Amino acid sequence: MAIDGFDVDVADTESNVAEFGYHGSGDNRSTYPKARVVALSECGTHVFLAAEVTAITVGERAAAARLYPRLLGDEILCADRGFYSFDAWAAAKAGGAELVWRAPTNLRLPVVRVHADGTYVSVLIDPAVQSKRRRAAILAAAAAGEDLDEAEDAHLVRVVEYDVPDRNPDGELIVLLTTLTDPAAVRADQIVSAYHERWEHETANDQLKTHLRGPGAVLQSKSPELVHQEIWAWLTVHYAIAAVMARAAEAADLDPDRISFIHALNIIRRTATGTAAFPPSPLDRPRRDRLGRH
Repeated sequence: MAIDGFDVDVADTESNVAEFGYHGSGDNRSTYPKARVVALSECGTHVFLAAEVTAITVGERAAAARLYPRLLGDEILCADRGFYSFDAWAAAKAGGAELVWRAPTNLRLPVVRVHADGTYVSVLIDPAVQSKRRRAAILAAAAAGEDLDEAEDAHLVRVVEYDVPDRNPDGELIVLLTTLTDPAAVRADQIVSAYHERWEHETANDQLKTHLRGPGAVLQSKSPELVHQEIWAWLTVHYAIAAVMARAAEAADLDPDRISFIHALNIIRRTATGTAAFPPSPLDRPRRDRLGRH
C-alpha cells in the first residue's frame, strides 16, 4: 500500500472558493480554487481503496491522519518523508499495518544496535519528551532488548540506509524506517524494493488525472457538494477500471503493470457506449449546472 496526495482544479465560484480555497497567495495564487485528495492505494493494482477530499489549505499530513484507522493488519504501508511525524507514525502503526516510511532529513536516529546486514535498530521518541532522564531510560530499555510496544512516547524501528548514485550530482542517501524489525524474516533489499513500489501510486495518479479526466481539465461542478460528488464518481470509475485490469491480469497470469490503462480505458469506453440499452430522454437528462459533469 502507498499513501500520497494530489490537487484538483475546481470551478471558480464563490461557494467553491469558500470551501476549498486557492493555492498560494498574491501573484503566486492559483488560477482556480483547488481541492486536495489524499488516498490509500494498492501498489500492485493501482486501485484507490480509501480517500479524503479536503480544502487545499488542509495539509496532506492532516488529511492522511483520517485514513490510518482504515488500514488492515495484513498490509505494508509505504510513505514519503513528507508524511512522517511521531504522531502520524503512532497512528498508522496503531492500525495494525506494517510501515516502510522514508525518514525526513532532520530526524535524529540514535543507533541502538547494528544488525549483520548493516541495518540498525533505533528509537523514535516523542518530541514532547524533553526530560533527558526519560530519553536516556528509553534508549537504555531499547539497548537491553526490552519491548517498547506499550510505551506511548517511543517506538522501536529498524533503519535501512542506502545510496542512489545516479540521482543528483553526488547521489542521494535514502533513509527508511520500518516496523519490520527482524532481519531474519525480512531482508534489507526486500524493504528497499517495497519502498520503491510506492512510486506505483504516482502511476495511479497519472491514470486518474491525465488519462481518465484529461490533462488540465477543471471540474465543472459549481457547488462544494457537487465537487465532492464529482471527485468520488471519478475515483469510483478508476477503481472499476483498475479492478477489470487486475482480473484480466490474473486470468492471463500477468503482472497488472503489463496491462495498458489507456488500452483498457478505450475498450471499456467503446463497450459502455456500444451496449447501452437506450439513450436517455432529453427530459430525463440532468442539467449540467445542477449535477455537474455527467
